[in-house]
Amino acid sequence: MAPEVPLRNSLLLRLLIASFAISLVSIAATAWLTARSTTLALKQERGQILADDTTIQNTLEGFAASHPNWDGAERTVQDLARRTGRGIVITTRGREVITASDRSSVNRLPLNASAVIDPLHLSPLPDQGAGSPEDISRIDPRAVGPYLLPTAERKKLRQLARQEVSCLYDTHGLRTHIVEEPSGRPAIRALPSGAVTPQTCVTKDLSAPTPTEAKALTELTALVRTCAERNRIRIERPLTIDAQFRLSQANFEQGSSRLDDCVEESRREQLAPHVAPAALLFVTSPAQSATPIFDLSRAGTLRVLGTTGLVLTVTVTITALIAIRLIRPLRKLTNAARDPSGRHLQIPITTKDEIGYLAAALNELSKRRERTDEQRKVMVNDIAHELRTPLSNIRGWLDAAQDGLADPDSSLVDSLQEEAGLLQHIIDDLQVLAAADAGSLRLSPRKLNLRELVEQSLDAHQTAAQAGRVALTGHFTDDLTIEGDPVRLRQVLGNLLSNAIRHTPPNGSITVSAYRAGGGVELHVADTGSGIQPEELPRIFDRFWRAEQSRSRNTGGSGLGLSIVRHLVQAHGGKVSVVSSPGTETVFTVRLPN
Repeated sequence: MAPEVPLRNSLLLRLLIASFAISLVSIAATAWLTARSTTLALKQERGQILADDTTIQNTLEGFAASHPNWDGAERTVQDLARRTGRGIVITTRGREVITASDRSSVNRLPLNASAVIDPLHLSPLPDQGAGSPEDISRIDPRAVGPYLLPTAERKKLRQLARQEVSCLYDTHGLRTHIVEEPSGRPAIRALPSGAVTPQTCVTKDLSAPTPTEAKALTELTALVRTCAERNRIRIERPLTIDAQFRLSQANFEQGSSRLDDCVEESRREQLAPHVAPAALLFVTSPAQSATPIFDLSRAGTLRVLGTTGLVLTVTVTITALIAIRLIRPLRKLTNAARDPSGRHLQIPITTKDEIGYLAAALNELSKRRERTDEQRKVMVNDIAHELRTPLSNIRGWLDAAQDGLADPDSSLVDSLQEEAGLLQHIIDDLQVLAAADAGSLRLSPRKLNLRELVEQSLDAHQTAAQAGRVALTGHFTDDLTIEGDPVRLRQVLGNLLSNAIRHTPPNGSITVSAYRAGGGVELHVADTGSGIQPEELPRIFDRFWRAEQSRSRNTGGSGLGLSIVRHLVQAHGGKVSVVSSPGTETVFTVRLPN
């Protein structure tokens, strides 16, 4: 037998395809993320390496600029190696080792040095071309040599600098701070870009060379004159101490004449005894574990493929199990819906997920359908029963009159009219219920006084109440104005009063009361009749329901009155309820909005 659902539309197949696609996407995404993360990690590592190399070179150049030799550099090298994780070796230009971070780094020196450490001939930066202003002076500014100020001169200059900073702030509102240059001379910084320092705060004592600087400048002047004479350079400007000091402060960036070259050469000659000799720097990477990021060998490839296949297999297996678990109750639901007998099939609930809730809902729906079918059958039987009795009476009397067994006198006509009226009453009630079920029950609401309408109904039923020896009374408040259809509300009251009179024995009483409550009006119809059993109260408003199980019509009525009451009250936006004590009292309560 072919399956009811084609394979291409099967939920199982779709779930398997979805799981397979999800697995492929997840594997591809994982591979892409891994490659991306690895690339970023490599870039970050490369950038960190460049930054570490720059830090190592700059630190060692600073050491060479402030020390006359490489003695004591071992501690600095060890500290740099520990911080960067790199192997560091310093050698002479003849590749004789001066100091090294570890012996393994010495054993694996590369062919080319990473950099040349020479504070008097700094290497240009990669982004600087030949002939740029920075090429004029390539002496490390930290190489101060004989220009290093003693403590007393530093203290005096710093006091003068503080006075100038205070003057700038108090007089001109300029916020500045003091920085100390490598030689120990204080300098004032943080003036706005391009701003000119007010001359009122400038002191010659701060800008003038100290005795230590003057001595060094005198030595530099003699060196410059010797250089100029050796190169036959005419000195057009006087080489006074102040002129040399201004040149040194400007870092010799004011021109590129032959004299400036001579000054640069003389400065190197003067500083040479105070700085460490030039050396070669070798920076090597530490020994790494032999664990590659990606193993693209055959064994590695097979391992990746095996892992991928395992992931796919597990995913498909789990999806198949879940799909089978989902499909089983769905098939039972389908079989129950297609059952030609229409009988109720209780679908077992095996899960607590959406499928389980659906099965429970369909079970409840099936039960409601059975109840509805049973009510429909009962209603059809009730309608047939209610119509059969008056029709049988009418036909029986007509047959008797036709056969000459009964005289068609006025009493016979009255009896036939009574039966025809009962038929008309049943048909009218059924039309009201049909209109209510179809949502086409029309009302003609208007402002009315409920008290007047109730009093009219009481007057209309006084005769029937007196015939049954039942006391009929009413109690009302004054303001009972509401919005409603007087004809339909009179029908509600008539049905309730007729029902109460039929079920109240002689010498009983019926009390009708109405008053305002909760933004509306409440109407109570209480009788001292036989009452209603508690198990029968939920069915009191069902169609063709009667308290007498024998369906006797001795008490009159078609069993439609209370059902009509409920529909008419609901059409007015109200509610109707009932409470009863068997053999004592029954109270119907109608709540209507204003």
